[in-house]
Amino acid sequence: MSTVDVAPITDTDGRVSRAITVVVLIGIVAAVVAGATIWLLLTNPVTVANAIEGGEISPLVQQLAYALYDALVGLLSYF
Repeated sequence: MSTVDVAPITDTDGRVSRAITVVVLIGIVAAVVAGATIWLLLTNPVTVANAIEGGEISPLVQQLAYALYDALVGLLSYF
């Protein structure tokens, strides 16, 4: 039985790992925003409908920020 030493493939600059990290972080942020938007659509449909009809998205963004804040506070309350 013979073994051959093979040099491991390494990424000396760490570019691949950084790129993967960025892609994963973007995916997590997108999933959180999408989930919060769906939650807002289910819990406060009037705000969403008014934002779509009037073209004014600031109330929608404000309600989305409140929903994310409430979720974060709820998660941190367990600690």
